[in-house]
Amino acid sequence: MSTLTLADARTIIAAGERKADEIGQPMNIAVVDAGGNLVAHVRQDGAWIGSVDISISKAWTARAFDIATKDLGDNSQPGQQFFGIHTTNGGKVAIFAGGLPLTRGGTVVGAVGVSGGSGEQDQSVALAAQAAFASA
Repeated sequence: MSTLTLADARTIIAAGERKADEIGQPMNIAVVDAGGNLVAHVRQDGAWIGSVDISISKAWTARAFDIATKDLGDNSQPGQQFFGIHTTNGGKVAIFAGGLPLTRGGTVVGAVGVSGGSGEQDQSVALAAQAAFASA
């Protein structure tokens, strides 16, 4: 199947929650479909309220540009090719770690976005969520 289903989103989120629990950092975890539409979101107990929108924006950004938000961030610093990209799309573009595209059969079918900790923590949770989707 070349779509991302609610069941897929639940698998992705569950894996992210396990990793967040393992590292001891409550997280917001969002999953969007191929159109960048929110499929599912969870805010773990104690996760920052301000990170709800950030997690959704990270997922949207990863899908909108089919790139890890960390990589987009690296390429959007002063002097880099995408400098200023975060000011586009109504400010919805997130340029820090925690957003990753989700692929199936070589096609991007959605993305996951994680927010609530340091960039390294967000990225580790997103990677665990992405891996669960890849192995499902």
